[in-house]
Amino acid sequence: MERLICLLAGYAFGCFPTGYVYAKLHGVDIRKKGSGNIGSTNVLRNMGPKAGLITMLGDFAKTMLPIFIISQAFSSQPELRYLYMVYTGLGAILGHNYPVTLGFKGGKGVACTGAMIILSDPVIFGVCLILFLGTVFITKYVSLGSLLVAAGYFVTNMVLMYSGSKIGWGAGSVIIPEYRMELTIVVSLVSALIVFQHRTNIVRLLKGTENKLSFGNKK
Repeated sequence: MERLICLLAGYAFGCFPTGYVYAKLHGVDIRKKGSGNIGSTNVLRNMGPKAGLITMLGDFAKTMLPIFIISQAFSSQPELRYLYMVYTGLGAILGHNYPVTLGFKGGKGVACTGAMIILSDPVIFGVCLILFLGTVFITKYVSLGSLLVAAGYFVTNMVLMYSGSKIGWGAGSVIIPEYRMELTIVVSLVSALIVFQHRTNIVRLLKGTENKLSFGNKK
């Protein structure tokens, strides 16, 4: 029941379509522009840096808020706190990708995943940040950077968890063996969602036709 509550809380917050709402307020249906995605990258390409930044920050907020609430609610249970944070983050990503508010057609969950990573652990955050920024800077492919973040997030979690290291900011928590397999499954789902949502990008990357990072003309 507690896991279901975490998922539902995350999903409820994640369903707020930040990019769609921002674009609509400016007379644009972002679903009819570019890739049709409501995420910050498509908003950035079609409406400019300011719109992209606001969308990204909104997606960060709708993910961070429920995770923070859950982390505080389970602060007295350190062996479950991190696991429930990931469940909540997964719920927010699902809400963003498949929002009931837009007929279950949303974004790709990159910003939401990034927000969860920021709240996860300094090592996980550092690894994923370097992978994303380094890849985008060198290749200009946001999709490739996102895919490497998915891989980095999974691998770093596994290394920390199975080495018995503490996971989380501050004191953190040690994931006891009883919950390791469960956390492995949930973290795998988070990473797999990124890959699945980028399946068409993967095809274009392999063909050499993927769009590189560009900025819209609007401010």
